Formats: sequence, structure tokens, C-alpha cells
Amino acid sequence: MASKIKSVYICSECGYESPKWYGKCPSCGEWNTMNEEIKDTSKQSATAKTRSFATYSKPYAISDISTEDEHRYDTGCGELNRVLGGGIVKGSLILLGGDPGIGKSTVLMQICQYLGDTLKILYISGEESKRQLKLRAIRLGVTSPNLYVMTETDVEVICEQIKNLKPDLVMIDSIQTMNLSELSSSPGSITQVRESANMLMRTAKGLDIPMFIVGHVNKEGSIAGPKVLEHIVDTVLHFEGDKQMSCRILRAVKNRYGSTNEIGVFEMTDKGLNEVANPSVMLLSGRPKNVSGTCVTCTIEGSRPILAETQGLATQSGYGNARRMVTGYDYNRLSMVLAVLEKRAGYYFSNCDTYINIVGGLRVDEPAIDLSIAMALISSLKDTPIDENAVVFGEIGLAGEIRAVSNAQMRINEAVRLGFTKIILPYHNLKGVSCDDAELIGVKNIRQAFEAVGQ
Repeated sequence: MASKIKSVYICSECGYESPKWYGKCPSCGEWNTMNEEIKDTSKQSATAKTRSFATYSKPYAISDISTEDEHRYDTGCGELNRVLGGGIVKGSLILLGGDPGIGKSTVLMQICQYLGDTLKILYISGEESKRQLKLRAIRLGVTSPNLYVMTETDVEVICEQIKNLKPDLVMIDSIQTMNLSELSSSPGSITQVRESANMLMRTAKGLDIPMFIVGHVNKEGSIAGPKVLEHIVDTVLHFEGDKQMSCRILRAVKNRYGSTNEIGVFEMTDKGLNEVANPSVMLLSGRPKNVSGTCVTCTIEGSRPILAETQGLATQSGYGNARRMVTGYDYNRLSMVLAVLEKRAGYYFSNCDTYINIVGGLRVDEPAIDLSIAMALISSLKDTPIDENAVVFGEIGLAGEIRAVSNAQMRINEAVRLGFTKIILPYHNLKGVSCDDAELIGVKNIRQAFEAVGQ
């Protein structure tokens, strides 16, 4: 029988299929995401038509399902355990994404060294040869006898080897290099990535083997391939940070077995990634003294308070339109803070180029650092240094008021632990907090806050 081959268009964001091309996806509404794929319609599964009803799974009462045998593997890295929710769950599928050279393969190889003493691990690479893997293992000091490496891109062969070897942990580097021979599209295409991930998922769940999958990212920073890839897996981890700096942030975007608010902090060295148990000390190291435009704040990442340095620079613009540049902070949030400073506090930035930087490569999204951003900008505008012993946190409202934030006591305790003696916080947070080792100053508006941070 002749093979029936036709062309379909698949959305790279949501996986929507259409027989014709659209500029805008009818399903998710994204523009220019419909990519052409070759689909072979002659290969229909004969077993799907003759499948017995006895092979289908049966429903169970939720009260009869036991969770006592749930087991998590300790990765040997406290920061990674924190992000995963306590360790690696058996049968889980973990997607690890990040920019090239950020440390994805490095952290997986280091996990192999720790778990290799008690577990059998299979490391499958579609990008490196066995010799390259060996050289990297030597550089990182990985000498585990239970580590098996394999260079293969055919998913069917990989799944067969997993069934034969029966490892305790599998690592795939990377999903964009994997392919199914029965599909005519090239590796890395939407169809190949989706179907390869589906087959690996069925293998991991069927054999109850945890599996790490490395995913490449596109120019926007999101994981390349269809969005359905992130729905298939149990956990999605993202490595963040500037490759030119040593600090690396591991963030959980999705986690079926733990919180998605936790982050892990690492430092990249020539010997691999080292976990940073006290990120506040690292992020504040090298902070300049008696210089305008710098302010210390406290942000909450998951259950952990972290002190970070916010830097602001306001300088006279030489162009018609003032520039706004942001690193580690939301651009739209900065525009709101600048508008409030001009309208409610009388500090004018419309003719100034404005730059914001969260030192250390940290990305902060919570509004509790608004007040610190405003203080750094005003300090730079007036060229007045902020007291180096002060920590500032609070949310700025559109009326210029300073609104209360959550976990105020936790932020205060972290600031005191690192030796700060003045804490500027929202006035409404004063009720219910206490501190004997630092001065607590509650402020109601931006002008009060800047007067309080003076030396």
C-alpha cells in the first residue's frame, strides 16, 4: 500500500494542528508560530483497533491508594533538593532548561557522582561522544563505577536499552537531539520533540525510573519546542544567570511534588557548581561604601529570605527620549515607580536616562522591592548616599503610599543576622513585628522613606 504523506501546520506554542497555514494560531492566539511538518497517515497502529478492554486501567477509590512507599533520592546537593521539594521522586520526569553553557550538563554529572555510590545511572548524550563525556567527568571528579554512558539519538533504541539495563536513574542530554525513526521530520522539530518526550515519559512511568531531560532554550529564554513538552513532564527547572558571572540561580517553574517558589543558588567554578547555602552574603559581597545609587533590600524566594543589592543610576539624557534599561527587575514595574516618583513625590526623571540593576544576576519579581528601587533612584538623582547599615523593603502604591508586605518578621531577622542596624519598612508592618538589635522605622510615603535612609 502506498504511503500517504501530507503536510500539516503545527503551532510551536500550544501544539495546535491545522491543514493550512495561519499567521495567528486559532488556539493560543500567538503570531507566526505555525510551522510545517510532514505527516505520514498510512502508519496506523493495528493494535489500537484490536485492543482488549482488559488492558485498560481500572478506577480505584482514592482512600485505597497508599503513599507510604513514596521514596525520594537525595541528590547530595541541598540547594537542588530544596528546589525539587526534598529530592528526586521515583518515576518522575524532570525537564532542565537554560542558556548554553549555564551549567545544565555540569549539575547532572555532579549528581551522578553522589548517587553513583548506591544507584545505577544511565547518562545518554545526543550531543557529545563517549570520549567527551569521559573528559568532562575527569574534570569534575566523577569516578562512580555505577555510571553508564551512551551516545544515541534514536528514542526506540534508548527505551530498549533502559528496559535491558534497568537503571535507577536516567539522564537525557538533550531532548532536541532525540528522534523517532518512524517520523520523517528532522530532530528538534515540534513533532519529534513531542513524540520523543511522550515515549520517554511512558518508559519512565512504566518502569518507575526517575528521568532528567535537558532542554534547549530559544532566543526568548523559554524552552524550545512545543509548549506541550512542559505539560508532559512532572517538574520544569530553569537555570538563570549571566554566563560571565559566577552566580547561578536554579528556579522551579513547575513542580508536581513540591513548591514552585523555591530557588537554589550555585557558584560556578573550574571544578563545577558549588552550592551557596548563604546567598545573601555572596550577593552583598563587594558592595561599594558611601556611594549614591545603591540600596539593600530583602526579597522572599519560596521560604527563604535573601538580601540583595539594588542599584539605580539617573543621569542627564543627551537625546530627545530618555532611555530606560533594567536588569533583574520588571521593566513595566519600573515605569510605574518612575511615574509615582514624579506625580506623588516631586522627583523628576523624564529628562534622565534611568538604569536599574539587581546585583549578582538575581531576578526579582515581587513588589516588595519597589521601595528599594525608588530609594536607589532618588539617591542617584540627588547624589546622596544611603546609610550602608539600612535595609529597605515595601510596596509602592499608585497614590504614593507604602503598602504592607508579607513575611516582614522573616525579612527583619535576615537583615539583623547579617549585621544591619536600620530597617525601613511599611508603617502598617510595624504591628506584629519586634526586634531588639536594629532600629525599625515605619514609613507611610516615599518622602518619609528617603528621609529615614539618610546617614
